[in-house]
Amino acid sequence: MSFKEVSPYELENALKLIGKDWMLITARDGERTNAMTASWGCMGVLWNRPVAVGFIRPQRYTFGLAETEDRVSLAFLDEQYRGALNICGTKSGRDCDKLMLAGLCAKEMDGVPVISEARLVLICKKLYVGDLCESGFIDKSLLSNYKNGDYHRMYVWEIERAYTKNDGE
Repeated sequence: MSFKEVSPYELENALKLIGKDWMLITARDGERTNAMTASWGCMGVLWNRPVAVGFIRPQRYTFGLAETEDRVSLAFLDEQYRGALNICGTKSGRDCDKLMLAGLCAKEMDGVPVISEARLVLICKKLYVGDLCESGFIDKSLLSNYKNGDYHRMYVWEIERAYTKNDGE
């Protein structure tokens, strides 16, 4: 695992990274590491800091990890890992070791678990959490995403460090 640090301001298009490529939100609970595929989120500047924003439903195993851990990593993988991303988005970490099933490895970097196969890794620190709620939706058609009333919790994470895979890796 060979990465080089880059400025968060040099990152590629966040709309593509999150919405098209997808990301893995990775956290640890004691000795257990779990990664969840996410395709909803954004990156930008808030409170004069580079931030990433992610959304996790309360029934997801990763929700508990994100609640208890102050730091997570966000990993972005090449298209060849689409199958692994699908596994991490459809299987629960409560029932299996998703990373093993997906053929991915987690290593520690800056005290946070990261996905070794990633082309881009963001090390993030939790700054803010807030729950989406029905009354906040101006466009009520968006409520069709919440037929069970299981509104996402929003996490705003400061991007502490950004790493890209070293060339030739």
